[in-house]
Amino acid sequence: MDNLLPQAYLIGLVLLLAVAAAAVARQILRVRRDEVTLARLERGKEGGQGDEAATLYELASVQLRKRFYSQAVDNLRKALKLARAGEEPPEALALIENALGFALAAQDNYKSAIRHYRSALAAKPDYPVALNNLAYALDKQGSLDEACQTYRRVLELDGGNATARKRLQRLERTLQTPAPEA
Repeated sequence: MDNLLPQAYLIGLVLLLAVAAAAVARQILRVRRDEVTLARLERGKEGGQGDEAATLYELASVQLRKRFYSQAVDNLRKALKLARAGEEPPEALALIENALGFALAAQDNYKSAIRHYRSALAAKPDYPVALNNLAYALDKQGSLDEACQTYRRVLELDGGNATARKRLQRLERTLQTPAPEA
């Protein structure tokens, strides 16, 4: 019986280390994949192959994951210009506008971010991600009532959105308004 405790401890420690190693390996693979994708897309852009809205959007998406916000903004603006000229479907415009708003909000440029989130919603009105991002930016700008209304709209579209629910509850406490009956 006395020998079981050290063995159990050792087995638990080995399992914990194995889980931690797997998590680290997964993160390393994700970063490596982003690096390879970024290098491939930047090479294509330099070679004149990156003049498509989809390619620029993909490049900007990787840049956003790597937190290269100003570079992402530049590429998303180019992608948006090409998408509008190429008459892309509204869903594509909404994706690009939302990503551009996200990149601007990450740089604390909420006024411009709000404009792009609204453009995304003009292209695709029932886009919960853009609505959620818009609500966050409105909150940061101090438009608390409008942020609450927008979070409520997010929850109408996506009732399981825990982020929107938590932020709405926080705003309602701030505004001292009762939560709506569910």
